[in-house]
Amino acid sequence: MYRNFSIVPKIIFGRGSFNQLGDVLKERRVTPDSYVVFVIDDVFKGTALESRLPLEGKDYLLRVNVDDEPKTQYIDALVKQIKEYHPVKPDGVVGIGGGSAMDIAKAVSLMLNNPGSSADYQGWDIIENPAVYHVAIPTLSGTGAEISRTTILTGPEKKLGINSDYTLYDQIMLDPELLEGVPKDQWFYTGMDCYIHDVESLQGTFINEFSKAYGEKSLDLCRQVFLEEHDDQNDKLMMASYFGGMSIAYSQVGACHALSYGLSYVLGIHHGIGCCIAFDYLEDIYPQGVEEFREMMSRHSITLPRNLTATMDDASLDKMVTTALGLVPLWENCLGPDWQNIMTRERTLEIYKRM
Repeated sequence: MYRNFSIVPKIIFGRGSFNQLGDVLKERRVTPDSYVVFVIDDVFKGTALESRLPLEGKDYLLRVNVDDEPKTQYIDALVKQIKEYHPVKPDGVVGIGGGSAMDIAKAVSLMLNNPGSSADYQGWDIIENPAVYHVAIPTLSGTGAEISRTTILTGPEKKLGINSDYTLYDQIMLDPELLEGVPKDQWFYTGMDCYIHDVESLQGTFINEFSKAYGEKSLDLCRQVFLEEHDDQNDKLMMASYFGGMSIAYSQVGACHALSYGLSYVLGIHHGIGCCIAFDYLEDIYPQGVEEFREMMSRHSITLPRNLTATMDDASLDKMVTTALGLVPLWENCLGPDWQNIMTRERTLEIYKRM
């Protein structure tokens, strides 16, 4: 049976579109007590961007820290903080920042309407109640978090997303001006997440014409951004991220993302750089993609960390392998139904040891 999936229903794209946020939120402010929670990366504290937020009345500014990738206990603490601020649920949640900040905003909006801990919902389609209305405004591009039905969280027992149609944003605002000034390494690593999405989707066994159409366009835009010179490179990267996210909506990512989950869960490595580290060791699975990726690294003078696992003990390495191999749909997309006989624990461990 074919999957009947949802997509973000409302999208605004264009330079300066951030200025329309107040108008977008106006229709949600239905009573004098209405308030909105603005979830913003704390790197923007005291900046011009934060001063431009259309705060009104009882609105709540919630600065979040993304030095570490989002953890379920952090989400639970933020939800508690909002509930202590006001006994009534907010009329909207706005997520502003990179992939982690947007994932935090998605998780918070879900947990405001669902009981228990966010760790209870790590998996596929476990969430029972729709999220509070939520809006995404990316200040980095590449993760596809703005269009994804997943919010990636590290829990006490696993790193796994809350995967649900309810996770999807109700509105996204794509303003390429917000990408200006991003540190080069961060811009590259986040953009490569998109490039790797495309390679994994297009070479996966789940590929279909729907995913192929979006993935090919995203890949073309990534090549323009990272291998050519364009004045509108951030506009292109923002759309590459969107199309890349749409490509995997009806297919899946693959080996690189599975391995990056292990790096993140055990070593705390951020997703974008984790994907780059893992991808550089997958030339036997994605030979053309890895070759082109290395060309992009050379062009932008990027040097990846090495010897990350050299001093790790056997128990930590084993946990890393278990985390990666637990992502069954990713391996099925990458290697087919017989993937367990191809990507054995021994082979997975050997790849990690090379890192």
